[in-house]
Amino acid sequence: MKIVYSKAAIKFLARLDRKSAERIRLAIEGLTKAPPVGDIKVMQGFTDGRKRLRVGSWRVIYRIESAEMIEVLLVIDIGNRGDIYK
Repeated sequence: MKIVYSKAAIKFLARLDRKSAERIRLAIEGLTKAPPVGDIKVMQGFTDGRKRLRVGSWRVIYRIESAEMIEVLLVIDIGNRGDIYK
């Protein structure tokens, strides 16, 4: 499974300290395992299959797409618990 980060997700990770950014990256890599590892919930109100991954006080919004024969994990956004859903 290939992991693709959006521009907003890359920008958020760049602002974090190295230890926190690595913690989030490891949690995202856990999503590529079968079955996915982590606190995952399906987001309501979206029809594109978005899910959220909880990593401490941060939330990772993502969805899994199928491009030809390869599955792509698209990280849409990363943010703090209170701000990410706005």
